Amino acid sequence: MGYLSELRAAVGARPLLMVGAGVLLLDAQNRVLLQHRTDTHDWATPGGACELGESLEETARRELREETGLEVGELRLFALLSGPEYYYRYPNGDEVYNVSAIYLGRYAGQAFRPDPKETKEVRFFALNDLPPLMGPVNQKALALLKQAVERGEL
Repeated sequence: MGYLSELRAAVGARPLLMVGAGVLLLDAQNRVLLQHRTDTHDWATPGGACELGESLEETARRELREETGLEVGELRLFALLSGPEYYYRYPNGDEVYNVSAIYLGRYAGQAFRPDPKETKEVRFFALNDLPPLMGPVNQKALALLKQAVERGEL
């Protein structure tokens, strides 16, 4: 049982401050990798909550590995997102206020091996053709990514 699960067992669905990290993984065409999640049934960037004693970058790498089966080389901090606009209520009723570190990485061509308990499918999407996205963190991170690509920064 992870840290967040232990907290949920004690406090139920009440709002929690959730510190986490995610990865915007780009291929050579600047398409972004998204996962079709099993818990929310929508698309999101690979990412999740920190465990006790884990750095944000360690969280990003672990979540990418768990949700897609991929290992990534260099990660660069891309954005820090926090504030009331990053409130999210999961379909099961759990509420969180997200504090999220978003990292940027490049896909190295490995085969996907997603965990079927967390991920239905993984796929690259063009930034102008994104599916419906989970929650405000994913929406903002991908909007910032699209702006950076349009400005020629990536």
